[in-house]
Amino acid sequence: MNEARLTTIEQIEAFLSASTSIEFSAAGGDSERYEHISRVLTRFDYPGRKKRERGVLLRYLQHTSGYSRAQVTRLVTRWQRNRLAAVPLAKRYRAPAAPFARKYTALDVALLVEMDQAHEDVCGPAIAHLLQRAYRDYGDPRYERLATLSVSHLYNLRKSAGYQAQRRNFTKTRPVCNAIGVRKAPGPEGRAGFVRIDTVHQGDQDGVKGVYHITCVDAVSQWQVEACVQGISEAFLLPVLALIIDQFPFVIVGFHSDNGSEYINHHVAKLLEKLRIEQTKSRSRHSNDNALAESKNASVVRRHMGYDHIPQAYAKPINAFYQETFNPWLNLHRPCLFATSITNDKGKTVKRYKPQDVKTPLERLVQLAAQDLLTFQPGVTLAALQAQAKSQTDLAAAQAMQRAKRELFAGFVKPKRRA
Repeated sequence: MNEARLTTIEQIEAFLSASTSIEFSAAGGDSERYEHISRVLTRFDYPGRKKRERGVLLRYLQHTSGYSRAQVTRLVTRWQRNRLAAVPLAKRYRAPAAPFARKYTALDVALLVEMDQAHEDVCGPAIAHLLQRAYRDYGDPRYERLATLSVSHLYNLRKSAGYQAQRRNFTKTRPVCNAIGVRKAPGPEGRAGFVRIDTVHQGDQDGVKGVYHITCVDAVSQWQVEACVQGISEAFLLPVLALIIDQFPFVIVGFHSDNGSEYINHHVAKLLEKLRIEQTKSRSRHSNDNALAESKNASVVRRHMGYDHIPQAYAKPINAFYQETFNPWLNLHRPCLFATSITNDKGKTVKRYKPQDVKTPLERLVQLAAQDLLTFQPGVTLAALQAQAKSQTDLAAAQAMQRAKRELFAGFVKPKRRA
């Protein structure tokens, strides 16, 4: 750096107010910085300057050298002490001429590796005792130094680069192979009958489990069936799954869940195989595979059942409330938002929720039936579903549902709703 044209304190102040920080090249290192500090102090006659001017020079050196104010002050003090003796300012700290002697050699590390491998990495005190026995009881001279090895330093040797180079090995993560279900996203292609299912736990209290809510929703029509069980074991879950499938007015073709063991097991697979329903499961790093069921957990289950603990004894009355009142209100009177997929110029598909696409699941079912995109279950007709929906208004159905929910919660503390 050539800054010899700065010859007055006023120029130094102007430079500090207008310039940015300066970096020295890596080739010069600290020696170039020290030479720069010596030149500036000599050129401006630092000892003969006033206090304010010395402060300006210190700020200038701090700015141009990159050192802290404390380091610059220390270097200036050394320069003043050595200038009469004509001793140049130089870096004093360096690697010691005679470094610390290494007590444990590479041979000792190799012996420690051999002992750890033979005993499958037992704890440090056990290995230290074995090293002592190798020298003291069996007379092996190779273990003379290791016989005095402390347990704390044994762990230091295990962390050393020489030890790690001989012991470290890498194993690739092995995926868990489960033949139950196909790992893919459901492909309904606009047809009803591909359901997504998820479980919501109603919390623990004092180590006691609460009830489990099961959310099952069709991917296209958003026809939703809620159920409640005491637990997610085989004894409770299988009968409720059969009941859920029977509550759908159309034939179920696909059954999609996450990778939880309550659905990915041989008992559920046998039930679905008997009904000729394809079982699929979510893929890793694809959070949208079961997003519809997850969203219904928040907008339906948590909104109406809350977050507080509900004892398992209330599973049967809650399930009866779902089947008799709640599920008909959800599908015949509660509107849902249906997305319209739009592909932009770059080929990216974006979903838009338009006001004209707000429908009840039954209204969506009418559209699908007109396009022959579903198959009704035996004994179920579209006219019967429409007549059931028109038997009471949306307001009356919602009020009836609220009355039934209040009666249900009358026996225990009503769960708090989050704002």
